[in-house]
Amino acid sequence: MQAAAGPAAPDRKAREAYFTASQGELIWARFRRNRAAMAAACVLLAIVLAGFFAPLLSPYDPTIAGRDRDYPNGAPQIPRFCDHNGCSLRPFLYTLERTRSIQTSFRWVTTVNTEKRRYVQFFVPGPEYRLFALSFDLPGVAIDIPGIAISTRLFGVDSGSIHLFGTDSAGKDIFSRTLHAIWTSLAVGTIGVLIGFVLALVIGGVAGYRGGWIDGLLQMLTDAVRTIPAIPLFMALAAFMPAEWSAERRFFFIATILGLISWPTLARRVRTHLLTERNQEYVLAAKLCGASGGHVVRRHLLPSFTSYIIVDLVISFPYMVLSETALSFIGLGLKDPVNSLGVMLQNVTNTDVLLNYQWYFIPVIFFIVLVLAFVFVGDGLRDAADPYADHR
Repeated sequence: MQAAAGPAAPDRKAREAYFTASQGELIWARFRRNRAAMAAACVLLAIVLAGFFAPLLSPYDPTIAGRDRDYPNGAPQIPRFCDHNGCSLRPFLYTLERTRSIQTSFRWVTTVNTEKRRYVQFFVPGPEYRLFALSFDLPGVAIDIPGIAISTRLFGVDSGSIHLFGTDSAGKDIFSRTLHAIWTSLAVGTIGVLIGFVLALVIGGVAGYRGGWIDGLLQMLTDAVRTIPAIPLFMALAAFMPAEWSAERRFFFIATILGLISWPTLARRVRTHLLTERNQEYVLAAKLCGASGGHVVRRHLLPSFTSYIIVDLVISFPYMVLSETALSFIGLGLKDPVNSLGVMLQNVTNTDVLLNYQWYFIPVIFFIVLVLAFVFVGDGLRDAADPYADHR
């Protein structure tokens, strides 16, 4: 009997832990079993952190102020450890030399000197930048958070410059631009998702809980917003935006518009859930105890829908990033000097780039990986939040 009781004890504890676990713990336990979603979550976390710490990870300023005048449209420089002269424990690059001669009609020609090494160094000094800085000058709102002044970059070389992803036609470092572009696109997506999320909860919650003529009126508003064509709307707004607007104003304008047209789908789902749940016994008990309508919706009805709301938020991010990228790609969204994925994708439409400067497509790879990571994480959360997923 004692031998049989041994293995049963852990099983009993596991069953007790399962039945006493909270909703969040159950979702996390099911999400961890999805290897694809966990791998995507790690990739997504790495990309988000790379964008957040872009000033530290970037060797140069992504704007025109940090361009390399001697290396426009330069190919990617890949550090190496070995060559014909032997191996080194430190990664190094070859020295690039620019010369003009009568054979080249006195045009500048870049040659690679394989006899001169430039060694890669870490935590090198550079131009000062501010980490966690936030500065916006919007109509009626002025925000200025100075951040932390730092003059250290993650990596560099002992002489010259290093461009892991090459440079564009202006000599700007594509690696630095890509990291800042990821953060800009994520910021636009975050603002748009938050605006749409708040509107969806308020409008969907009021419509589902109140019902009647209020529900009918709000559904008319929801249907009107859903029928607005996105591309003609942004074409009209692009013509409306003054040319002298700063990058910050254009940034918030695009993010706000994306949020204002993205809320109807979630609002409909919140309304449907509240219509089915508002007549349950626990809602009636809360009303009999004197709880107000707002308290019932906020503390009882919406928490029962939390798992789906979280999943909807995660799934909305890639679509918001796709919208910003598409708008910037066709010239209706953000523009230079702002670095976003859509702005960088504008350069790949040039025929000369397609034939001669294929490294311009490197930001496209990051964009695809970012969207796929969001999609896999969203699918994993959706399956984890479904209490009947294990029984299908």
